[in-house]
Amino acid sequence: MDTILEPFFKKYEDLSSITDKVFEKVKKEFPNCVKCKAECSDCCYALFDLTLIEALYVNFHFYKKHKGEKKTEIIDNANRADRKIYKLKKKAYKDFEAGKNETEILMAMAKEKVRCPLLNSNNTCDLYENRPITCKLYGIPTSIGGIGHTCGISAFEEGQKYPTVSLDKIQTKLFAISDELAQALNTKYSKLGEMIVPLSMALITEYDEEHLGVNTKKEEGDENV
Repeated sequence: MDTILEPFFKKYEDLSSITDKVFEKVKKEFPNCVKCKAECSDCCYALFDLTLIEALYVNFHFYKKHKGEKKTEIIDNANRADRKIYKLKKKAYKDFEAGKNETEILMAMAKEKVRCPLLNSNNTCDLYENRPITCKLYGIPTSIGGIGHTCGISAFEEGQKYPTVSLDKIQTKLFAISDELAQALNTKYSKLGEMIVPLSMALITEYDEEHLGVNTKKEEGDENV
């Protein structure tokens, strides 16, 4: 299946590379505002989900890089984080069903903190080179649904105008890549390309052909010549 994933991983890496350049551009223009540095882990407690292409990419590189006790340690951390995230999402859903304002629910969720299972005891990332795009952009101004966000440690001032990255636009591109990938997999799951999961779930999931619903049967009339 790796041969199918390869071109889509390349598309994802191209998009990720663009976000790297955007981050560096903002950092160069506002060096006193961007406070990102080694062992700063504020972003490593933020809640966010991964699209299909991101989940597969992170999963692939995690199992490629980590083996033995280190892998087991991270998987244990991922299971603990995933249980906590599940409880938070369950509460948010109950609040929504009870009629609570959706924006208020999302703002409350944004304030929740869950330690990323890839954050090690040295306060550094165990998959830094292959971390998700959201992690790469955390230290500069972003927007979701028209609402601006900045890192709490940064020095960007509220009410001032700064270059802002639309995470909605990036998500649209990620979903487009994910949908193309789902079609290439010939999956039986019609909504696979729309899937989103926490990073913790992406680490503990075995993305084999059965899980992805890959149809390996030949179409009627297909025969080897």
